[in-house]
Amino acid sequence: MRILVTGGAGFIGSAFTRNVLADAYPGLEGAQVTVLDKLTYAGNLANLASVEDSDRYSFVHGDICDAELATKLVGEADAVVHFAAESHVDRSILGGADFVLTNVLGTQTLLQAALATELTKFVHVSTDEVYGSIDEGSWDENWPLQPNSPYSASKASSDLIARAYAKTHGVPVAITRCSNNYGPYQFPEKVIPLFVTNLMDGQRVPLYGAGANVRDWLHVDDHCRGIALVLAKGRAGEVYNIGGGTELTNAELTFRLIEATGRDESFIERIEDPRGGGHDKRYSVDITKIHTELGYTPQVPFEQGLADTVRWYRDNRDWWEPLKGRAAIDR
Repeated sequence: MRILVTGGAGFIGSAFTRNVLADAYPGLEGAQVTVLDKLTYAGNLANLASVEDSDRYSFVHGDICDAELATKLVGEADAVVHFAAESHVDRSILGGADFVLTNVLGTQTLLQAALATELTKFVHVSTDEVYGSIDEGSWDENWPLQPNSPYSASKASSDLIARAYAKTHGVPVAITRCSNNYGPYQFPEKVIPLFVTNLMDGQRVPLYGAGANVRDWLHVDDHCRGIALVLAKGRAGEVYNIGGGTELTNAELTFRLIEATGRDESFIERIEDPRGGGHDKRYSVDITKIHTELGYTPQVPFEQGLADTVRWYRDNRDWWEPLKGRAAIDR
């Protein structure tokens, strides 16, 4: 199988690429991978250094909005796994244009390119944030989309474009919606790497308000395992939630990171929410569908995954230190 991975130099896309080339996923053994990435601030070829010499890997520096390039690369692939996206909530608040351009138009450009091909599957990778916020219970895949930030609105729009190409044109699109990812190689504007690296350097960490917002944490390897299942066995035209099963308030997460790095409460800087409390209160996805249909269950216990992640950042300062100047505070 020839797989085109868009955004494959980013955090999640690079993890998927490394694991495919390590033959970690049943049904994808021996797959050839072409990564298409624009290498914006969060794209990093160092994330792919371990596979750059593989004869099953190739890299193309380019933009998913480039219709000519998209048509060429999609035409050479058997399957597309579409990670490429602008993904940071606070950046989207400062300016939404890039999010609409990349997330909506870029997705449509790839889907249009897929029309003239014989793809076996197009997996569109999305986020639980398209559902909005939920006080109790969990969203299933039929929950109405109620995004609350320019980022999540652009992702919801791209989901609808993907669904339309599946229903109108028969493009074999499946959509995945994941909860909050963590793990190695995550750009240090996101909360876990930002807090871990700050604490390692003896710097305080910014906690919005009381830290009462709740997130479900998903190790990147579990997320990519779910995506691989959808690629191999998921039904076209369907949506699959992928969750980790560990819900924590931001305060609870912060205290775990303080403990993991040997710091204390004096390293917490409580700051006003830049959206005046407008950050979504709670995310929670129901993973019954992907578990029942495809056999997905998260396999990385949060305690182990978090300890491994902290250790990775401790051991790979040369990777993250040059990036810290470009990082912003996460939501």
